[in-house]
Amino acid sequence: MPPAKLDPIDRKILAELQGDGRMTNVELSRRVGISAPPCLRRVRALEETGFIEGYHARVDSRALGFEVAVFAMISLRNQAERDLNEFEERVRSWPLVRECHMLNGEIDFILKCVAPDLSTFQRFLTGDLVSAPNVASVKTSLVIRETKWEPGVPFDVMEARAED
Repeated sequence: MPPAKLDPIDRKILAELQGDGRMTNVELSRRVGISAPPCLRRVRALEETGFIEGYHARVDSRALGFEVAVFAMISLRNQAERDLNEFEERVRSWPLVRECHMLNGEIDFILKCVAPDLSTFQRFLTGDLVSAPNVASVKTSLVIRETKWEPGVPFDVMEARAED
């Protein structure tokens, strides 16, 4: 699907809010170079059309006691749509799973999990994940260090493509 047609102001609004979703509408309008009322109308339109999915605070998981982060690579026995949907629904019920992505290739899903300690993760792994219906195998990798975490999209790349 080709990217939706957004004008340069809409793209600038999205880029600014992606960087700081807490700024006031007055500050946002100043940064994008339009007055506050049309800026607010544009933000609301971007929310209504789904370009803005929500606003979130980034919390420090380690400061909150979640010392362990793990990527779990899941292979399923069957990949029929019903089976995939059932697995995804089950994943939504597991609080330790923070991200779930369906993949193409040997691995069907990759999950990003957090836990306060290894024993909590191990209980989840053996009690829930490995024993879940249709799970054929689980491979895990413990995160040692996070080098980059940047949500959203690279707007500089989008702007370069828009100029072509």
